[in-house]
Amino acid sequence: MSKERDNELNVVEKKEEAPLSKEEKKAKKENEKKSLKAAAAKKPKKTIGKYFKDTKAEFKKVVWSSPKQVVRNTIVVLIGLVIASLGVWAIDSVFKLGIESLFSINLAGGAQPPAL
Repeated sequence: MSKERDNELNVVEKKEEAPLSKEEKKAKKENEKKSLKAAAAKKPKKTIGKYFKDTKAEFKKVVWSSPKQVVRNTIVVLIGLVIASLGVWAIDSVFKLGIESLFSINLAGGAQPPAL
């Protein structure tokens, strides 16, 4: 039974693979063009007015923070910034001391080439 079905499928595939005539190719291209135009016509056209109306509607959905909360958040960010800056400064100082002791140079007064 499966052999018969395979044969039927092969026959159908062979029919689809048959070369198209010039008229059939032309008709196929025209149909594709028509379908593309129809698809383009179905797309809603967006105007600038609709854009601003939608933007206004989205802004109404936003939950805005209170001024008191904004100040608190700003303070937290500034404190975090100071802590991070101190951390980077500390690491930089440790590396500077390590390089100075390794090469026996003083980077604060400017790097001088080692004497030969």
